[in-house]
Amino acid sequence: MSNWPDRRILDLLGIDVPILQAPMAGATGSPMAIAVGTAGGLAALPCAMLSLYQVRSEVAAFRAACAGPLNLNFFCHQPPPADAARALRWKQALQSYYQELGADFAAPTPVSNRAPFDEHSCQLVEELRPQVVSFHFGLPAASLLQRVKATGAKVLSSATTVQEALWLERHGCDAIIAMGYEAGGHRGMFLSDDITSQIGTFALIPQIVDAVRLPVIGAGGIADHRGLVAALALGASAVQIGTAYLFCPEAKVSAAHRHALDTAPASDTALTNLFTGRPARGINNRIMRELGPMSDLAPAFPLAGGALMPLRAISDSAGSSDFSNLWAGQALRLGRHLPATELTRDIAERALEQLGR
Repeated sequence: MSNWPDRRILDLLGIDVPILQAPMAGATGSPMAIAVGTAGGLAALPCAMLSLYQVRSEVAAFRAACAGPLNLNFFCHQPPPADAARALRWKQALQSYYQELGADFAAPTPVSNRAPFDEHSCQLVEELRPQVVSFHFGLPAASLLQRVKATGAKVLSSATTVQEALWLERHGCDAIIAMGYEAGGHRGMFLSDDITSQIGTFALIPQIVDAVRLPVIGAGGIADHRGLVAALALGASAVQIGTAYLFCPEAKVSAAHRHALDTAPASDTALTNLFTGRPARGINNRIMRELGPMSDLAPAFPLAGGALMPLRAISDSAGSSDFSNLWAGQALRLGRHLPATELTRDIAERALEQLGR
């Protein structure tokens, strides 16, 4: 598949089709990466919820099965200071659920964590030398970023506004992911926490394309060949696809999450901070409906999830998703139950047909 109208991302990242697999921490691993890489897209491994040993193991599994380039993805948030009063107010807001499910409200609250990119992560990149390193919530400290780039890795990060795209360009990105409001999972926003600043993918892509010199990757609400063609028409060089891959057998999602993906109307998603403390798009469930998807009580990212862990454990064991995050974007009804290799090739081939290539 060499007849793409814009080869900037293909040449920059060494891929055959302009499709990047969204990392999706907790939902994807080496089987998904291998499948997408085999089809010529950019494979990704999410590292924010993995130990250094697990990252090494996943990279080894990928490289044993696929010769394509690999993207290691990391979070760049600043761990919040302890706020015992806020944590207590949040847990008290959940007390009735503890009583209903028989969870021990007096027990210490578990710690919900996501590891930010740090010295250890940087040393791992220097050791493993992935072809691509991507970041969410901005970029790491300049000294760490310089070391990442010194390995030869290409650097990507997500922008949810034109201002964030310009910031990423100034601070050393090689390409920018234009993440629209439709996208599932955590918003990549980092210059502001104002949700009203977030706009849709197909309004965001051309504005970022016009504002920066770097190649742009469209993300959010793109699940088939039509989305890819539309993104290319607006000036993007490629797309990043997330939710569509959750329907693939390689995805690591629970049975309850799969059921929600299969049955939820496309309109039944919302941005919520209940599960981690940062806005993220997921399918509405009981706690989102009863508490409201956004709450000022939720502790700062990534601590909000700790108080939900006992509730989730009990609920999940009963086959319920009442207290679980069900990350998904607004294009979930376009999802198809296909192996990830087949899905990637199908999107690319049908896009080329529509482009007359």
